[in-house]
Amino acid sequence: MMNALERRSTFALSSIFALRMLGLFMIIPVFAVEGASYQYATPALIGFAVGVYGLSQAILQIPFSLWADRFSRKPLIIFGLLLFALGGAVAAMSHTIYGVIIGRAIAGAGAVSAVVMALLADVTREEQRTKAMAVMGMSIGLSFVVAFSIGPWLTSVLGISGLFWVTTVMGLLAILMLLLVPKTTRHHQNFEQGYLKQLKNVLSMADLNRLHFSVFSLHLLLTAMFIYVPSQLIEYAQIPLAKHGFVYLPLLLIGVLFSFPSIIVAEKYRKMRGIFLTAITGVILGLLVLVFGFTSKYILLLGLGLFFVAFNVMEALLPSWLSKAAPIQSKATAMGVNASAQFLGAFCGGTLGGQLLMLHQTAIGWSILLAIAIVWLVISFSLKQPRYLSSLVLTLPPECDSKMLTQRILAVQGVEEVVVMSQQNVAYVKLDKRVVTDEGRQDLTQLFGKDLAI
Repeated sequence: MMNALERRSTFALSSIFALRMLGLFMIIPVFAVEGASYQYATPALIGFAVGVYGLSQAILQIPFSLWADRFSRKPLIIFGLLLFALGGAVAAMSHTIYGVIIGRAIAGAGAVSAVVMALLADVTREEQRTKAMAVMGMSIGLSFVVAFSIGPWLTSVLGISGLFWVTTVMGLLAILMLLLVPKTTRHHQNFEQGYLKQLKNVLSMADLNRLHFSVFSLHLLLTAMFIYVPSQLIEYAQIPLAKHGFVYLPLLLIGVLFSFPSIIVAEKYRKMRGIFLTAITGVILGLLVLVFGFTSKYILLLGLGLFFVAFNVMEALLPSWLSKAAPIQSKATAMGVNASAQFLGAFCGGTLGGQLLMLHQTAIGWSILLAIAIVWLVISFSLKQPRYLSSLVLTLPPECDSKMLTQRILAVQGVEEVVVMSQQNVAYVKLDKRVVTDEGRQDLTQLFGKDLAI
């Protein structure tokens, strides 16, 4: 079970994600219409104004994550959130489509998704990480549904410029949430390497690349679906656009109910690879149902429900698996590459969804998405079971020399990382129990001042 520090940190960092995504998602369902009111607006420029945020994110996730592996994570998050807020303000004050594009590009430049996930990995024990990542994934999904539900209403009250001001407020509120997250100092076995070498090292790891392809595929399919499915909910399920949020919310909640047992099995019984491949199979089954039954209201909802269940499981497992597979000293870098793949997937999914709409052949469109999911499963089948670390919680003695203590702990064979939260007098020691020797157990018992179950 999570301790109080983990619960507080998970709530705060998930709220940061949710507030950013809420501000981002509220723009999507209204800008295609409202964007036409800007001077010099054309359909192509309106589309670019929506997409440029993701483009900035995809480009800058990796630089931010490289810095995050060398410097303190919290100042980088604050800087990124300030850019997000500034971009919203620039867009809000603009009267031309070019001003909006500049504002959206600035907002996207605050590419700190990977840094937030890396900080969450720092302040949670290995055994509790998947739960924390699941909460973060659910907060993103919930913000998506809430945004699509209230975005049109807020626009009718505040106008499109007012909606951009709301995104600025969301960014500033997210900064305040960081006050709930403890200050951390990371200590690990140092492997000095330049930025380029560090990035090459991450990109050379086959299992990490499979995980990057997984998040690319997942968000490509998700974005394509949300462009492709609204017209089908209207045509085949007779559900008006204004009520689509009431369809997505219960499906999301059903997905959450199924995802928690899956997460428990994946972590407790170390079945992450099996659950992961089962979730991809769930995506395939959902799309298969849609290929053959999209004309029926209830079969259409069944297919979407299967997809949402699998999506929620994948959203929880992917960051957790990534944090296990990534080298300790390059954790944020690996997460940055993964976040870039995610935003690139969303960009490609949006483009593909638009092309599928132009086909006017619904079954063929679903079949194309099904083929992508099958390729994803084939590539993922070579994934190896991730390595499982364990965590020990150490209460620091008053006025102890934490630097000297962590050096002694890191000298024990099998210890990978020590994360110190000095204000709370707590440290997390992350280790591989299979590597720790009897001598190492005795050393740790002596350092901790109590018998340890290792």
